Amino acid sequence: MQVSVESIGNLERRVILSLPAGDVEAQIGNRLREIAHTVRIKGFRPGKVPTKVVEQRYGGQVRAEILDGLLREGLGKAVRENELNVVGAPQMMPGEDAAEGELKYVASVELAPDFGELDMSKLEVVRHTAEVTDADVERMLENLRQQRASWTQVTRAAKAGDLVNLETSSTVDGTRMPAEGVERTSTVLGSAAIYPEVESAIAGMQPGEEKTLDVTLPADWHAAQFAGKTIASTFKLLDVAEQVLPEVDAAFIRSFGVKSGDLEQFKADIRSNLERELKGALMNRLRREVGEQLATVYKDVELPPRLVESEAQALMANAAEQARRQGQQLAAAPEAFQEAARKRVLVALLVGEVARRNDLRLEPERLNETMRLIASTYEQPQQVIDLYRNDPQLMQGLQNRVMEEQVTDWIAERAQHTEKALSFQEAINQ
Repeated sequence: MQVSVESIGNLERRVILSLPAGDVEAQIGNRLREIAHTVRIKGFRPGKVPTKVVEQRYGGQVRAEILDGLLREGLGKAVRENELNVVGAPQMMPGEDAAEGELKYVASVELAPDFGELDMSKLEVVRHTAEVTDADVERMLENLRQQRASWTQVTRAAKAGDLVNLETSSTVDGTRMPAEGVERTSTVLGSAAIYPEVESAIAGMQPGEEKTLDVTLPADWHAAQFAGKTIASTFKLLDVAEQVLPEVDAAFIRSFGVKSGDLEQFKADIRSNLERELKGALMNRLRREVGEQLATVYKDVELPPRLVESEAQALMANAAEQARRQGQQLAAAPEAFQEAARKRVLVALLVGEVARRNDLRLEPERLNETMRLIASTYEQPQQVIDLYRNDPQLMQGLQNRVMEEQVTDWIAERAQHTEKALSFQEAINQ
């Protein structure tokens, strides 16, 4: 195989790969003959399948596999010999003007930029701190009680915290919704699940009472034809139920997996869970802090355009999926994601370069600790650990996450930094 490399810009190289067609066909033939010795095809005895039949069934697959392997080998050799710091996936295309008896392919690869000196002391990072207090534990205990709360119907007027069942209808521009009948809905007053004006109007109503209220819809209302308009909303209060919280007794505690039913053990488990959540939240804040600083200091660095475009497409796809789940359509154009994509690519390349230059390696202890922390949130932790260890894709994602956290810590330690204390609630509100 003949390989040559051409420069087509600061961050792009064209690798030309030329293969003798005869050598490729010979490898394909050898592989098909190997398959013929072992393959089982109905109507033929083992080892007696005609080569033509094997070629018809497996020829395309074998050709693709062998050609892919040869091209990968040639490209890898070119990258090593020319010391190319390739980022992203190469684009492989059939080449033009191939000579007779020759197969020619052209791979376009993008390179990491030259960042020059990487002086992390230029960065000014705010490192947030927080701790789990007894009040945080008690607040979470109260949240758990509310999750297990029951509702008891009452005959009094509705008030904040009550669960109310409603019949509703509305009219806008002469159009009634629904066209016939009413819609039934329920909400907890004070949860902000419906308009504040409507919640305020319901408070104090008796079961069976009905009201009509004018409500102005937001400008970004999901039904564009009604956005910003005022509707006449009619709602009838069907019934009211008040919340009944369970006692924090042994049965309640055991329902959360604490077999002893002991309150102090339950609180200790709650504290451990909150500390794990806090640790993750503080790391996310630190990653954002470091990322913003890196993006600012190195904002003028040229980036591989195809890599940025690929990231922008991924961001747009994620945004479109989130919009779809909310019953909406994404209105933003691809250009809207370019700046965010550029920042993400820049930070990712910088983190990788910092790790490479400083020979930072993945710490097995930190990887195992993170895996155990993730697993501890499930009922069968060992099954989760086994899942990670047996799934290369899951494990690779976890390794990338842990490595990024390691590099983030390394950078933050060398940057100029100040500490800012937060409460637990402030810290976890991203």
